[in-house]
Amino acid sequence: MRLAAIDIGSNAARLLISEVNIKNDGTPGFIKLNLVRVPLRLGFDVFESGEISKEKIGMILQTMRAYKHLINAYGVKHIKACATSAMRDAKNSEDIIRKVKLETGISIEIISGDLEATLIYENHIAETMSRDQGYLYIDVGGGSTELTFFIDGKLDVKQSFNIGTIRLLKNMVSEDQWASMKEFLKTRIRGNKKNIIAIGSGGNINKIFSLSKRKEGKPLTLELLRDYHKELNNFSVEERIEIYKLRRDRADVIVPALLIFINVMRWVGCEEIYVPKIGLADGLIHHLYNEVMTF
Repeated sequence: MRLAAIDIGSNAARLLISEVNIKNDGTPGFIKLNLVRVPLRLGFDVFESGEISKEKIGMILQTMRAYKHLINAYGVKHIKACATSAMRDAKNSEDIIRKVKLETGISIEIISGDLEATLIYENHIAETMSRDQGYLYIDVGGGSTELTFFIDGKLDVKQSFNIGTIRLLKNMVSEDQWASMKEFLKTRIRGNKKNIIAIGSGGNINKIFSLSKRKEGKPLTLELLRDYHKELNNFSVEERIEIYKLRRDRADVIVPALLIFINVMRWVGCEEIYVPKIGLADGLIHHLYNEVMTF
């Protein structure tokens, strides 16, 4: 069975095509066949003007047409398409969704921050780890950060905050918003008696993991994230592109992303973060599989 998930975020749109095979123990195994990313950068429109510009609407339509062609080429029958923070805030999002449906047949669902956190947890990474510790999923996007806490073998609490990399670049995150996140972490998560391990997702933490040359399965430390934040912050966007071979749409958001990860880990008292290269698209694939098998 082949499944496709489309994640339309504030910084980029991703298409993930996966094949599902049933393993010997009867559980599904997910194999990534293709992952395509287009830097639409919708947040730069929405967080300033409240809507998506005509130019960006054209880019969305072109992207979705291309995704539809790829989905057809792979023979995919089941698709799940979701949009997050930027489309949640855009005044003209419903009009865009209608146009995409008309031109491609793909239905886009705008999901809440709470559901976004739940879908990221659908990867069930923490379920394979020791129950002697608590696990905090941290998913940092362009428009929001989703936090999901897993302890004693079950989901305990989840929360979405409108603190994202593009919002930070645009100076659109207030001290009150930071304070709200800090209060949540200290009262709802840090108070438990178990050691907390972070699980990071999103393109920025994946890039930091790649730059670190760490072996797969080995965690990054809070100290290392602080070092990278200080180092990268000393360079301009152009210098980051040249020195670290970053794409432009990564070079500007990677510093505010590190700030978010550092603050979350610091406030919750967490010293290590694992980066299993998961994201919302992966969670969508798992969620779609469960939906398909239910019917």
